[in-house]
Amino acid sequence: MRNKKILHQPQTLLIGTSNPGKFREITEILSGLALKFIMPRDLKIKDAPHESGSNYEENAKIKAKFFHKKTGLNVLAEDSGIEVDHFQGELSHQTRRWGKGASASDKKWLLHFLKQMEKVPMSKRTARFCCCAALIRNNRLHIFHGTCRGHIMHKPEAPILEGLPLSSCFKPIGCKKVYAALSTHEKNAISHRGKAISKVRKFLIDFLVSG
Repeated sequence: MRNKKILHQPQTLLIGTSNPGKFREITEILSGLALKFIMPRDLKIKDAPHESGSNYEENAKIKAKFFHKKTGLNVLAEDSGIEVDHFQGELSHQTRRWGKGASASDKKWLLHFLKQMEKVPMSKRTARFCCCAALIRNNRLHIFHGTCRGHIMHKPEAPILEGLPLSSCFKPIGCKKVYAALSTHEKNAISHRGKAISKVRKFLIDFLVSG
């Protein structure tokens, strides 16, 4: 059932994720806009969509439509993952469910991932992060993409960010630091999620300016 108390708050944007790391990154990029950002848990929504899509875009749409149907609010959801050349056909849009699985802690998941790659030389540790963001505004769906290429380091080179374990060992091409060691501004300028959500930001700015 829709929450009638919030249906008429057009300046509220529901970020369709339970991942605090992703919520933080998304709202940092969208900061400064005349919008109020909330998570599903702020509305006491405990159930989650079944991410049955075969790619990032399908899963992003599933999540956006799920939360829009439950609340009637404008919703921004995204799906992201990493594609590692050494693991062709694996990870991708099921990255966090790979290996130790989504129930494992960030540390356990990452240690297992790095263990599987420990004998892979740096020349073959190429990878790319991908993100697809789905925005539902005024019942219309809009899609935005972003990618970032780089290499997987042999061990974490920065503390693990909550909900984003791979950020501590993924170094973008042309950077001297891994994702997690970059400043917010640096990461948002080059990251897969930063690129996709920056496109969302531009779209929302144009919408807010035009009224």
